Amino acid sequence: MSSVKSLSIGPGTDVTLHFSLTLPDGNLVDSNFDKDPATFTVGDGKLLEGFEKAILGLKAGDEQSFIIEPKDAFGQSNPSNLYTLSLDMFDDSMELESGLVISFADAAGQERPGMVRQIEDGEVLVDFNHPLAGRDITFKVQILEVKPSVKH
Repeated sequence: MSSVKSLSIGPGTDVTLHFSLTLPDGNLVDSNFDKDPATFTVGDGKLLEGFEKAILGLKAGDEQSFIIEPKDAFGQSNPSNLYTLSLDMFDDSMELESGLVISFADAAGQERPGMVRQIEDGEVLVDFNHPLAGRDITFKVQILEVKPSVKH
């Protein structure tokens, strides 16, 4: 049993943890410290690769805080993901305001969220970047359990 207790996070491990994501201004983006812990298998895609790399080598009982740069988190904001649309394209009953997230269908019919950035002169600037793109994220973790994956 002591070998499981001292197992480090790495390929072929299942990890159970509490986490929080915070912006540089201190705004909390997400946290499960007051909820059930999350469990994932290293490499299963449930945790972004940059966040996964940060916790490699940690063990049950470890608590750490990391600053994850945009390239390792939600990517850089891409100006080509900003679109100016005519206000006429939106339903009159829709109360458009900056910060509103609207679901759009792309050319393939896939749903894509876009955030209204600006409304001016009959045009609406919509941002299709991830809302956290271009932002440093403070990733705080408390590792509860690390065990060999049953999937391997």
